[in-house]
Amino acid sequence: MPYFCGVDIGASAAKLVIVDEGRNIVGKAVRRSGVDYADTAGQCLAEALAAAGIDRADVRGSRSTGYGRDNVPWAGGKVTEIACHGRGAWHHFRRLITVIDIGAQDSKVIHLDEAGRRKGFKMNRKCAAGTGAFLEEIAYRLDLPLGELNGLAERSTRDVSLGSFCTVFAATEILEKIRSGQRVEDIVKGAFRSVVKRIVEMDTVDGTLVLTGGVVAHNPLLRGLAEEAFKTPALVPPEPQFIGAFGAALFAMDGA
Repeated sequence: MPYFCGVDIGASAAKLVIVDEGRNIVGKAVRRSGVDYADTAGQCLAEALAAAGIDRADVRGSRSTGYGRDNVPWAGGKVTEIACHGRGAWHHFRRLITVIDIGAQDSKVIHLDEAGRRKGFKMNRKCAAGTGAFLEEIAYRLDLPLGELNGLAERSTRDVSLGSFCTVFAATEILEKIRSGQRVEDIVKGAFRSVVKRIVEMDTVDGTLVLTGGVVAHNPLLRGLAEEAFKTPALVPPEPQFIGAFGAALFAMDGA
Protein backbone atom coordinates (compact mmCIF):
# COMPACT_ATOMS: atom_id res chain seq x y z
CA MET A 1 0.00 0.00 0.00
CA PRO A 2 1.38 3.47 -0.85
CA TYR A 3 1.61 6.13 1.85
CA PHE A 4 1.88 9.91 1.69
CA CYS A 5 3.36 12.47 4.05
CA GLY A 6 2.55 16.08 4.90
CA VAL A 7 4.64 18.22 7.24
CA ASP A 8 3.61 21.62 8.59
CA ILE A 9 6.52 23.57 10.08
CA GLY A 10 4.94 26.36 12.07
CA ALA A 11 6.70 29.14 13.92
CA SER A 12 5.99 27.34 17.20
CA ALA A 13 5.26 23.67 16.45
CA ALA A 14 6.02 21.20 13.67
CA LYS A 15 3.26 18.75 12.78
CA LEU A 16 3.58 15.74 10.48
CA VAL A 17 1.12 13.12 9.32
CA ILE A 18 1.33 9.98 7.18
CA VAL A 19 -1.82 8.90 5.37
CA ASP A 20 -2.68 5.73 3.49
CA GLU A 21 -4.36 5.61 0.07
CA GLY A 22 -7.74 5.83 1.80
CA ARG A 23 -6.74 9.22 3.25
CA ASN A 24 -6.63 7.82 6.78
CA ILE A 25 -3.96 9.11 9.15
CA VAL A 26 -1.83 6.12 10.15
CA GLY A 27 1.03 7.98 11.83
CA LYS A 28 1.59 11.46 13.21
CA ALA A 29 4.02 13.50 15.28
CA VAL A 30 4.25 16.98 16.76
CA ARG A 31 7.29 18.72 18.22
CA ARG A 32 8.46 22.21 19.00
CA SER A 33 9.84 23.66 15.79
CA GLY A 34 13.03 24.80 17.49
CA VAL A 35 15.77 26.48 15.46
CA ASP A 36 16.71 23.63 13.12
CA TYR A 37 13.56 23.01 11.09
CA ALA A 38 15.16 20.32 8.94
CA ASP A 39 16.21 18.30 11.97
CA THR A 40 12.81 18.71 13.61
CA ALA A 41 11.05 17.57 10.44
CA GLY A 42 13.31 14.52 10.30
CA GLN A 43 12.57 13.61 13.92
CA CYS A 44 8.83 13.98 13.28
CA LEU A 45 9.10 11.74 10.23
CA ALA A 46 10.95 9.02 12.15
CA GLU A 47 8.36 9.13 14.94
CA ALA A 48 5.39 8.97 12.55
CA LEU A 49 6.94 6.13 10.54
CA ALA A 50 7.42 4.14 13.74
CA ALA A 51 3.83 4.79 14.77
CA ALA A 52 2.59 3.66 11.37
CA GLY A 53 4.84 0.60 11.38
CA ILE A 54 6.24 1.35 7.92
CA ASP A 55 9.58 2.23 6.34
CA ARG A 56 10.52 5.50 4.70
CA ALA A 57 10.64 3.71 1.35
CA ASP A 58 6.90 3.07 1.69
CA VAL A 59 6.16 6.81 1.48
CA ARG A 60 5.32 7.52 -2.15
CA GLY A 61 5.20 11.34 -1.92
CA SER A 62 5.52 14.23 0.51
CA ARG A 63 4.79 17.97 0.70
CA SER A 64 5.82 20.64 3.19
CA THR A 65 3.87 23.69 4.30
CA GLY A 66 3.95 26.37 6.97
CA TYR A 67 6.44 28.98 8.08
CA GLY A 68 9.42 26.65 7.60
CA ARG A 69 8.29 24.81 4.47
CA ASP A 70 11.49 25.78 2.64
CA ASN A 71 13.57 23.93 5.24
CA VAL A 72 12.43 20.36 4.61
CA PRO A 73 14.99 19.05 2.08
CA TRP A 74 13.40 15.63 1.64
CA ALA A 75 9.91 16.97 0.82
CA GLY A 76 8.86 16.42 -2.79
CA GLY A 77 7.33 19.90 -2.99
CA LYS A 78 5.90 22.73 -0.93
CA VAL A 79 2.43 24.26 -0.66
CA THR A 80 1.19 27.38 1.14
CA GLU A 81 -0.47 26.95 4.51
CA ILE A 82 -3.58 28.72 3.18
CA ALA A 83 -4.02 26.02 0.54
CA CYS A 84 -3.25 23.17 2.96
CA HIS A 85 -5.58 24.30 5.76
CA GLY A 86 -8.35 24.81 3.24
CA ARG A 87 -7.78 21.41 1.64
CA GLY A 88 -7.58 19.59 4.96
CA ALA A 89 -10.73 21.22 6.35
CA TRP A 90 -12.77 20.74 3.18
CA HIS A 91 -11.93 17.03 3.19
CA HIS A 92 -14.01 16.73 6.38
CA PHE A 93 -16.75 19.26 5.56
CA ARG A 94 -17.53 19.25 1.83
CA ARG A 95 -19.69 22.30 1.58
CA LEU A 96 -19.47 26.10 1.56
CA ILE A 97 -17.17 26.81 4.53
CA THR A 98 -15.16 29.52 6.21
CA VAL A 99 -12.05 28.09 7.85
CA ILE A 100 -10.54 29.99 10.75
CA ASP A 101 -7.09 28.72 11.69
CA ILE A 102 -5.76 30.14 14.96
CA GLY A 103 -2.02 29.61 15.02
CA ALA A 104 0.79 30.52 17.37
CA GLN A 105 1.97 33.52 15.37
CA ASP A 106 -0.88 34.31 12.96
CA SER A 107 -4.53 33.60 12.31
CA LYS A 108 -6.16 32.98 8.93
CA VAL A 109 -9.69 33.25 7.57
CA ILE A 110 -10.12 31.10 4.45
CA HIS A 111 -13.28 31.02 2.31
CA LEU A 112 -14.01 27.90 0.23
CA ASP A 113 -16.94 27.27 -2.09
CA GLU A 114 -19.02 24.09 -2.32
CA ALA A 115 -16.39 22.43 -4.53
CA GLY A 116 -13.50 23.29 -2.19
CA ARG A 117 -12.18 26.11 -4.37
CA ARG A 118 -10.71 29.05 -2.46
CA LYS A 119 -12.76 32.23 -2.86
CA GLY A 120 -10.54 34.43 -0.72
CA PHE A 121 -8.60 34.68 2.51
CA LYS A 122 -7.32 37.13 5.08
CA MET A 123 -4.54 36.99 7.65
CA ASN A 124 -4.26 38.97 10.85
CA ARG A 125 -2.13 42.08 11.17
CA LYS A 126 1.53 41.96 12.12
CA CYS A 127 0.63 41.68 15.78
CA ALA A 128 0.27 38.86 18.29
CA ALA A 129 -3.30 39.82 19.19
CA GLY A 130 -5.73 37.16 18.00
CA THR A 131 -3.11 34.39 18.08
CA GLY A 132 -1.66 31.79 20.42
CA ALA A 133 1.24 34.13 21.18
CA PHE A 134 -1.21 36.47 22.88
CA LEU A 135 -2.35 33.67 25.19
CA GLU A 136 1.27 32.71 25.89
CA GLU A 137 1.96 36.27 26.98
CA ILE A 138 -1.12 36.26 29.21
CA ALA A 139 -0.01 33.00 30.84
CA TYR A 140 3.44 34.47 31.41
CA ARG A 141 2.06 37.63 32.99
CA LEU A 142 -0.22 35.63 35.28
CA ASP A 143 2.56 33.12 36.10
CA LEU A 144 0.41 30.22 34.91
CA PRO A 145 1.19 27.13 32.80
CA LEU A 146 -0.24 27.64 29.31
CA GLY A 147 -2.13 24.36 29.56
CA GLU A 148 -4.16 25.59 32.54
CA LEU A 149 -5.74 28.59 30.83
CA ASN A 150 -8.72 26.75 29.32
CA GLY A 151 -9.67 25.09 32.60
CA LEU A 152 -9.44 28.39 34.46
CA ALA A 153 -11.52 30.23 31.86
CA GLU A 154 -14.23 27.57 32.08
CA ARG A 155 -14.63 28.43 35.78
CA SER A 156 -15.22 32.11 35.08
CA THR A 157 -18.41 33.57 36.57
CA ARG A 158 -18.31 37.13 35.26
CA ASP A 159 -17.22 39.00 32.16
CA VAL A 160 -13.98 40.94 32.27
CA SER A 161 -13.23 42.79 29.06
CA LEU A 162 -9.73 43.52 27.82
CA GLY A 163 -9.78 46.65 25.71
CA SER A 164 -6.16 46.79 24.59
CA PHE A 165 -5.37 45.64 21.06
CA CYS A 166 -1.61 45.40 21.53
CA THR A 167 -0.26 42.44 23.51
CA VAL A 168 2.12 44.68 25.46
CA PHE A 169 -0.65 47.07 26.51
CA ALA A 170 -2.96 44.14 27.31
CA ALA A 171 -0.35 42.81 29.73
CA THR A 172 -0.34 46.15 31.53
CA GLU A 173 -4.13 46.13 31.59
CA ILE A 174 -4.12 42.67 33.17
CA LEU A 175 -1.86 43.83 35.97
CA GLU A 176 -4.24 46.69 36.65
CA LYS A 177 -7.19 44.32 36.80
CA ILE A 178 -5.35 42.11 39.29
CA ARG A 179 -4.70 45.14 41.49
CA SER A 180 -8.39 46.04 41.30
CA GLY A 181 -9.35 42.59 42.64
CA GLN A 182 -10.56 40.86 39.50
CA ARG A 183 -10.44 37.03 39.66
CA VAL A 184 -7.80 35.28 37.57
CA GLU A 185 -10.45 33.00 36.02
CA ASP A 186 -12.40 36.00 34.74
CA ILE A 187 -9.28 37.70 33.40
CA VAL A 188 -8.25 34.57 31.50
CA LYS A 189 -11.68 34.22 29.92
CA GLY A 190 -11.45 37.88 28.98
CA ALA A 191 -8.19 37.07 27.20
CA PHE A 192 -9.90 34.30 25.22
CA ARG A 193 -12.70 36.67 24.28
CA SER A 194 -10.09 39.18 23.14
CA VAL A 195 -8.54 36.62 20.77
CA VAL A 196 -11.94 35.87 19.25
CA LYS A 197 -12.80 39.57 19.01
CA ARG A 198 -9.67 40.27 16.94
CA ILE A 199 -10.58 37.45 14.56
CA VAL A 200 -14.16 38.72 14.21
CA GLU A 201 -12.68 42.06 13.16
CA MET A 202 -10.75 40.34 10.34
CA ASP A 203 -13.66 39.08 8.24
CA THR A 204 -17.19 37.65 8.15
CA VAL A 205 -18.27 34.01 7.97
CA ASP A 206 -19.79 32.66 4.76
CA GLY A 207 -21.37 29.21 5.01
CA THR A 208 -20.34 26.82 7.79
CA LEU A 209 -17.73 27.99 10.29
CA VAL A 210 -14.82 25.55 10.74
CA LEU A 211 -12.11 26.04 13.36
CA THR A 212 -8.63 24.56 13.04
CA GLY A 213 -5.19 24.90 14.63
CA GLY A 214 -3.35 23.98 17.78
CA VAL A 215 -4.83 26.83 19.80
CA VAL A 216 -8.34 25.48 19.21
CA ALA A 217 -7.17 21.91 19.82
CA HIS A 218 -5.81 22.77 23.26
CA ASN A 219 -8.47 25.33 24.23
CA PRO A 220 -11.93 23.93 23.39
CA LEU A 221 -13.59 26.91 25.11
CA LEU A 222 -12.72 28.95 22.02
CA ARG A 223 -15.31 27.04 20.02
CA GLY A 224 -18.17 28.28 22.17
CA LEU A 225 -16.81 31.82 22.24
CA ALA A 226 -16.46 31.82 18.45
CA GLU A 227 -20.03 30.56 18.05
CA GLU A 228 -21.22 33.33 20.34
CA ALA A 229 -19.22 36.04 18.55
CA PHE A 230 -20.04 34.97 14.98
CA LYS A 231 -23.61 33.95 15.92
CA THR A 232 -23.35 30.62 14.12
CA PRO A 233 -22.46 27.03 15.06
CA ALA A 234 -18.80 26.07 14.66
CA LEU A 235 -17.39 22.72 13.57
CA VAL A 236 -13.98 21.36 14.57
CA PRO A 237 -12.46 18.61 12.40
CA PRO A 238 -10.67 15.58 13.84
CA GLU A 239 -7.07 16.37 14.79
CA PRO A 240 -7.48 20.15 14.31
CA GLN A 241 -3.80 20.80 15.07
CA PHE A 242 -2.78 18.56 12.16
CA ILE A 243 -5.12 19.95 9.48
CA GLY A 244 -2.34 21.84 7.68
CA ALA A 245 -0.11 18.77 7.60
CA PHE A 246 -3.08 16.62 6.53
CA GLY A 247 -3.83 18.99 3.67
CA ALA A 248 -0.19 18.82 2.60
CA ALA A 249 -0.39 15.01 2.58
CA LEU A 250 -3.47 15.17 0.35
CA PHE A 251 -1.56 17.40 -2.09
CA ALA A 252 1.28 14.85 -2.02
CA MET A 253 -1.24 12.17 -2.95
CA ASP A 254 -2.49 14.29 -5.86
CA GLY A 255 1.03 14.69 -7.18
CA ALA A 256 2.06 11.05 -6.88
